Amino acid sequence: MDVRHLGLLRELALRGSLTEVARATHRTPSAVSQQLRTAQREFGTQLVERSGRGLRLTGAGRLLAEGGEEVAEVVARVRARWDAFRGQPSGTVTVAGLPSAATYLLPGALAELDGSAIELVFTDEDVAERAYADLVVEHDIVIAHSITSHAPEGTDHLVTVELVREPLDVAMAADHPLAARHDVRPEDLVDQEWIGVPLGFPFDTVRLAVEERTGQPVQVVQRIRDNRLIEALVAASAKVAILPRFTSPQGSGVVLRPLREISTARHIHAVMRPDRAERLAVRRVVETMRRVGAELV
Repeated sequence: MDVRHLGLLRELALRGSLTEVARATHRTPSAVSQQLRTAQREFGTQLVERSGRGLRLTGAGRLLAEGGEEVAEVVARVRARWDAFRGQPSGTVTVAGLPSAATYLLPGALAELDGSAIELVFTDEDVAERAYADLVVEHDIVIAHSITSHAPEGTDHLVTVELVREPLDVAMAADHPLAARHDVRPEDLVDQEWIGVPLGFPFDTVRLAVEERTGQPVQVVQRIRDNRLIEALVAASAKVAILPRFTSPQGSGVVLRPLREISTARHIHAVMRPDRAERLAVRRVVETMRRVGAELV
C-alpha cells in the first residue's frame, strides 16, 4: 500500500476538488488525475466518482482518506518527538484568523519567539464564526472566536485550545448620556440606535440576548464588520455598538461600559487539524499565545 495515495485521497477530502489539490501540492491537475488512476489500480476499486462538474470520493475513497488522516497524525507525532530529541522546535508556522484578536496576541507572541528557530507567518481573516474551520486546510493555526465557551461552530473534528476570554462591552461616544454610568442594563439599550455586525457574526448574539431579555427589538441602523470603522461612527454619533474590551481604544471619543445581567464575552481559540497540532513548533506557538493572553486578564 502506497501511503502517498492515502495522502492524495486525504487532500481531496479536505479540499474538495482536483484543482485545489493540485494548487496545494504544487502539481498540475492532470498529474493529480494520473495519480488517482494509479491509486484506483493499486486498490482495485473505484475511489472517486463524478459529481456535477467535479469529483467526489466513493465510500472506499472516504475510508482510505480517513486512513490518510491517521497516517498524517502518526507522522506528525514522530516529527514532534524528533524535534524534542533535537531539543528545539523549528520551521515555519502559518497562522490565520481574527485581526482584532491578533492585535493583542500576535505582537507579544512574535516578541517571545524572536531568536527561536520558528518563523511565524500571519494572515488576517475576518469571517463568520462557522467559516473559521475551513481555514485549517491552508494554515497550521487558525485564531477563531465564539461567544460561548465551547469551541467555534464547525470545529468538532479539529483540535481547539482556548487562548483567552475577552469581555465585550457597550461602546458609545464620550458625551453619550449612558457614558456617565459605570455599567448599563439591557433595558437601557432598547431605545438606542445600534451599529451592529453582519448576521452570523458572534457579536450579534449580544443584540439577540438584549432582545430576549427585554422582549423588545433593538434598532440596528448599520451592520459593519470592521471594528475601527464602528469606533469612528460611534464616536461621531449618539449610536451604540458592541466592541471587544482589549482592542477598543478609550480616550479617543469612545468609552466602553460593561453590560449587566447578560454574559458578554468572546472566547478566542486556536483551531488546528489534528496532524498539525502534533508539531512541536505549532504547540510552542499556541502556548506562547496562551501566555500572552493570560497577561491581559
